Amino acid sequence: MAITSRMLGARGKRQAEKLGIDPQRVPPGQYLTERFPVLTVGPNPAYELTSWGFSVFGEVDNELTLSWGELHALPQQELTTDIHCVTRWSKLDTTWVGVPVREVLDQARVRPDATHVMAYSDGGYTTNLPLAALYDDDVLLAHTYDGKPLEHDHGAPLRLLVPKRYFWKSAKFLRKLEVMSEDRMGFWELNGYHNDADPWQEQRHWF
Repeated sequence: MAITSRMLGARGKRQAEKLGIDPQRVPPGQYLTERFPVLTVGPNPAYELTSWGFSVFGEVDNELTLSWGELHALPQQELTTDIHCVTRWSKLDTTWVGVPVREVLDQARVRPDATHVMAYSDGGYTTNLPLAALYDDDVLLAHTYDGKPLEHDHGAPLRLLVPKRYFWKSAKFLRKLEVMSEDRMGFWELNGYHNDADPWQEQRHWF
């Protein structure tokens, strides 16, 4: 018998109830895991923090390039949140530290006609998001997970964290944000994944 989205969703809610957690925290079609599964397009790219840089460019008045030290000199935020992968696992109460994305967007002085952002990773991965989504209080340039520097398998030295979207939108190995005046699709979006990626709407694929 095929395992359906409804079956996995029921499993996730049973898991939550057994743990004394509100089952409404589990999106449709998701099950809970205590592990942190590793999913990456291609090998982990090498990096050197002494030469590493992060940039914001495009529809901004002040293009930014920040070194590792300059990034850490910006305001930092600790956040505990739930994360959800399109492959149907959810992990609750994950704790991260990083720079709120709105900090770098404010420094870059985003132009009024900007509507979307493309995230670029080392290794060539890309993903797109509405600009408004990056101003949410829970969206970070994350460098620390569970009290330790981010592991290479999970996107070190820096990843985007967008908890309200399926986790492919939380680009690992993040190096650039391009602010755009129109939407363009990223890697998975061009390969059939849903452009919006809302876990609560089960926006997994276009078809």
